Amino acid sequence: MSTTLRLTGARVVSVGMLALVLAVLSMQAQEKPETLAQQSAEAWLQLVDSGRYSESWNESASLFKAAVTTEQWDQMLHAARDPLGKLQSRKLRSATYTKSLPGAPDGEYVVIRYDSRFEHKQSAVETITLMLDKDGLWRVSGYYIK
Repeated sequence: MSTTLRLTGARVVSVGMLALVLAVLSMQAQEKPETLAQQSAEAWLQLVDSGRYSESWNESASLFKAAVTTEQWDQMLHAARDPLGKLQSRKLRSATYTKSLPGAPDGEYVVIRYDSRFEHKQSAVETITLMLDKDGLWRVSGYYIK
């Protein structure tokens, strides 16, 4: 009888471990690149929205930092964002995963577009391009406002 109990207990533990592994794999599969990139984009946009432009440069992709100095980035963002005034609203329009973009090396990218409203511009589209960087994190490699 004790042998039967041990085998049954071992089966319960095995089934429990299998269920746990499947649950973890399922959660990872649900974390699509677009979702992970959007989370990174929104954290990065909070830096930009609060005027912390140098910090946004620090959190950007290595490819981006190799192309633009922190001083250049600071000047470009002041020129682009200051005239718009404070952000009033931002709504996700689209998030698209791709492995290639014109003028960029092949890699993993997500292009995110937001419909945004600013104090002095009622209708704008913000386009944020993120790439899966060398450190395995989604980081901003481009930012445009139209």
